[in-house]
Amino acid sequence: MPEDLHIKIRNLEKSDYPQLKLLMDKIYDDIGGAWPEHTIFKLIDDLPEGQICIIDHDTIIGVALSVQVNYQRFSNPHTYDDLISKKETILNNKNGDALYGLDVLIHPDYRGYRLGRRLYEARKELCRQHNLRAILAGGRIPNYHQYADEMTPAEYFEAVKNKRIYDPILTFQLSNDFQVTRLLKQYLPEDEKSQGYATLLEWRNIFYEPESTVIETRKTQVRIGAIQWQMREVESVEELLSQVEYFIDALSSYKSDFALFPEFFNSPLMGLSPDQRNQTEAIRFLASFTERFKTEMSQMAVSYNINIITGSMPLLEDDVLYNVSYLCRRDGTIERQTKVHITPHERRDWVIEGGDQLQVFDTDAGRVGILICYDVEFPELARLLAQQDMDILFVPYWTDTKNGYLRVRHCAQARAIENECYVVICGSCGNLPQVENLDVQYSQAAVFSPSDFSYPHDAVMAETTPNTEMIMFSDLDLDKLKLTRSEGSVNNLKDRRTELYTLKWNGKTK
Repeated sequence: MPEDLHIKIRNLEKSDYPQLKLLMDKIYDDIGGAWPEHTIFKLIDDLPEGQICIIDHDTIIGVALSVQVNYQRFSNPHTYDDLISKKETILNNKNGDALYGLDVLIHPDYRGYRLGRRLYEARKELCRQHNLRAILAGGRIPNYHQYADEMTPAEYFEAVKNKRIYDPILTFQLSNDFQVTRLLKQYLPEDEKSQGYATLLEWRNIFYEPESTVIETRKTQVRIGAIQWQMREVESVEELLSQVEYFIDALSSYKSDFALFPEFFNSPLMGLSPDQRNQTEAIRFLASFTERFKTEMSQMAVSYNINIITGSMPLLEDDVLYNVSYLCRRDGTIERQTKVHITPHERRDWVIEGGDQLQVFDTDAGRVGILICYDVEFPELARLLAQQDMDILFVPYWTDTKNGYLRVRHCAQARAIENECYVVICGSCGNLPQVENLDVQYSQAAVFSPSDFSYPHDAVMAETTPNTEMIMFSDLDLDKLKLTRSEGSVNNLKDRRTELYTLKWNGKTK
């Protein structure tokens, strides 16, 4: 092994060609050796950032060569010759939406230092910076000739993938997050060791964004605002709506993208009911204000330029009572999510029924889901939303005791980890002695993240002081979720064994 290493990675220069030729002749002695000088020079002219080398002191010990191509063309069957024009010139498409990996080679004396991984990481970073869809490559399978009499190329691939067989190129590609999308026949006919076969490899850029205008671009840095709401006696609907607007104004002043209210945040109005001790009548009295609250909070969403999750409110439809949360977008549109699982108290004392719809909502600041309180204690619902690429789960809750709160909190944090998403929970505090069964509250609003290196060590992004009226903010990075789902320490979504188990929604869909 070399001693006194001094490793550096940089772009290849034309003056490097003599060293590059020596290296390629050494590595590719079985398939014709180095590219001619004019081929390398044109690669450097066409895509200088794509030609990368590793040097030890002043000696080139590793190289990665790349070109830009059209993804649709080269993600389908092709041969190596499809990349080459007359006179051994590589065809670079400056308008291409993918990077094609031509060669990666490391000097034999330097193998074992994981230098090839550095070249692949540099290629991936180039792909991200240029907003390209993917990296494609035709991968040789140089040990296949040893097994050609006993297995097909497809069987050989499976054996390498399951680590029953080692292949110097394919094993390395798979360890660098490349996926084999198909087998290519007669890819490089002169490659006798691979019997002319190659694997079509693909690494997808999870940050790729199709070209769009600035106005159409979705935010990736999202600010969440939540109101830990103080329950207090009110004299009128207008008084409570004024309190709502006060908090929305405050959150908007801090440029929040979302405002989250608690479950049954407007329940103080039940104290105005003519028969407030009759719980069934009091909740139906509260439901009579829901349409007004929805309309006025939607107008506030537009006026204050903030998406509002309206906590939850009772809704009476066809003489059936539901517990409903509204998403009031800042563009004026409104969506609704009905509570699916009804608590024994809601069912017994208020005669509320569960809804039968579940969906993820598109917003200008990510894809969001809403689960009201008890619903978050059922992991199936959050998983169904995660299967629809949910970024943020909002959980408005109402809990009277700490043990009830902890059920919501611990389940919500589990949903964040297992579904690789952010979860925001928000409840109310204080007391409401004039309203039956709503006399005490317990709350500590919080924002939870997946549990990985990119997030706080305890996976808690923010939390409030318990049982204190206040607002809470947290800045969420949606790109981190993409990275976690693709390259995290664990991949809870990607690693599901769907050949063994599945989850299906049997209710209504919108």
